[in-house]
Amino acid sequence: MQDNNHIQNLLKKFILNQCSKEEIDQVVQYVQDLTESTGLPTVEEVLAILDEKPVMAQEDAIRIQDSILATPQKQKKTIKRKFHFVKYAAAAILVGLFGTTYLLKDAIFNKPVQVTAPIVKQDKKATESGTDKATLTLANGSQIALVNGTSLKTQNAKSNGAGIVYDANENTNKIVYNYLTIPRGGKFFIKLSDGTQVWLNSETKLKFPVAFIEGQPREVELVYGEAYFAVSPSTKHKGAHFKVLSNKQLVDVIGTEFNIKAYKDEVNSYTTLVEGKVAVNIGARKLKLTPNQQLSLNTETSNPVVKNVDVYNEISWKEGVFSFEKITLKDMMKVLSRWYDVDFVFKNKAIENEIFDGVLRKTQTLDEILKSIKNFKIIKNYEIKDQQVILE
Repeated sequence: MQDNNHIQNLLKKFILNQCSKEEIDQVVQYVQDLTESTGLPTVEEVLAILDEKPVMAQEDAIRIQDSILATPQKQKKTIKRKFHFVKYAAAAILVGLFGTTYLLKDAIFNKPVQVTAPIVKQDKKATESGTDKATLTLANGSQIALVNGTSLKTQNAKSNGAGIVYDANENTNKIVYNYLTIPRGGKFFIKLSDGTQVWLNSETKLKFPVAFIEGQPREVELVYGEAYFAVSPSTKHKGAHFKVLSNKQLVDVIGTEFNIKAYKDEVNSYTTLVEGKVAVNIGARKLKLTPNQQLSLNTETSNPVVKNVDVYNEISWKEGVFSFEKITLKDMMKVLSRWYDVDFVFKNKAIENEIFDGVLRKTQTLDEILKSIKNFKIIKNYEIKDQQVILE
């Protein structure tokens, strides 16, 4: 077994997708040792995790399959497993494999950390993570609660409680709008009538047509919040572009995948391109983005800034992961407040600007996340009371 400092640095590099082939072998061996010696995930469980959250390069995943995930030799010929791969960093798979949060603050990887059980004050029930829920507002103003585990069928759509799908290829001569509102502590999925898929984050509101007019631009509005769009290409809709209106900008799309974050309580909105091409219209200005670029717009000054970003950090929320990179504790708590539907109060104002790097699972309870942060000396203590969390 490798020494603590070495393996922590190795895990950090693996999460950031910076390992050499030799270093990946060491990570493989480390996971195998853990699995055999401490009863962590079995081969079958790890295989299930890899299928569920496949977030590494194909070459690396195949090597892991051949080592950690290899079934006994006599069974190999009879078992075939299908793997799907995406091109982003391996953060989610590591979080899933170890069932633990690895906080990537530089100080952690420069010295061993002794983890002790925190002493905290909290309500009897720690705040649970968010879930699938939304409110659908129809054209006549009536509202329907959509909750995980319940089903719904309307004239134009059907829902299983985790998402809603509108009737495909239905065209109209008159635009009729519905609204989908996701509260704090919620998330939801929608498939529009043109086939465009949209994942909606907590505290988000989307305005969209029940059906589109054939040949005309397909327009929706992100009223506020955050959404990831996988757009049905214009070639399938007689050249009709897809357009997203959000705070002081219009995103013109041909067919692509991108993320927009435009929360009510934040001055800046962010448009991040994952695949394809988009043009962002800000007044008379038009800026084009290429993959891995992000446009940050100051909504008070209408001043845009375009820069290259790590796309995974921007869209990991969609995959059930918080991936934070050099974020202040204050800004981090804004993100957590939306998912856990709580308000944070800093008893010690000095810690608001503490810098945090790390990967967290959205399925963790708030109490589990706060314990992790406390274990690594970022906060001294915390108290969960009703819908308020006091940090010090």
